[in-house]
Amino acid sequence: MKAAVITFPGSNCDRDLAVALEQAGADVTRVWHKDDALPSGTDLIAVPGGFSYGDYLRCGAIAAHSPIARSLREHAGKGGYVLGICNGFQVLTELGLLPGALMRNQGLTFLCKPTALHVATADSAFTSGYSSGQNITIPVAHHDGNYQIDADELAQLRDENRIAFTYAPGINGSVADIAGVLSANRRVLGMMPHPERAADAALGGSDGKPLFNGLVEALAYA
Repeated sequence: MKAAVITFPGSNCDRDLAVALEQAGADVTRVWHKDDALPSGTDLIAVPGGFSYGDYLRCGAIAAHSPIARSLREHAGKGGYVLGICNGFQVLTELGLLPGALMRNQGLTFLCKPTALHVATADSAFTSGYSSGQNITIPVAHHDGNYQIDADELAQLRDENRIAFTYAPGINGSVADIAGVLSANRRVLGMMPHPERAADAALGGSDGKPLFNGLVEALAYA
């Protein structure tokens, strides 16, 4: 499985994400934000956490207009897989690849801590390494992780089983405690918690490892 990890000015989790994918068996290429094309045969684009372009406007807004963004959107439009983590989730909402928006945390506080999550669905390549209903612990590190979506779109997410993860309990004011959502075709996942920071027991936890292992295995046989 071939993965491309995008680096923007201000990205700070790109190497961690690349390492987590490599350890799961992926062939990873690093892609700079000014590139306008993806490596041939890319199966997955991974958009890492950090502070793309300094987050001087809405988080992810400038990154959504970077040269590589067009290729990212085209990849998703053709049914390619995309994973956006933290700032990457914000970028995917700005690109219109996922519904909703990420706002300032309730209480206007930066949160950085291990966080309990509930796996809301195992029906995706991203969550296939877990069991539906499983409880896991994944770190968060965000100031703008308050996921908001209107009532009609929330009902659609629920009806289509597209809520991937929820906080257990809620931590930042997100509607329905949502921590991650899937696209309509289930090939794009955005999540605020950082599974790449919990992919090695030596670093304090391995609950993120099944995400990468399951994803690589699913795409290898897709």
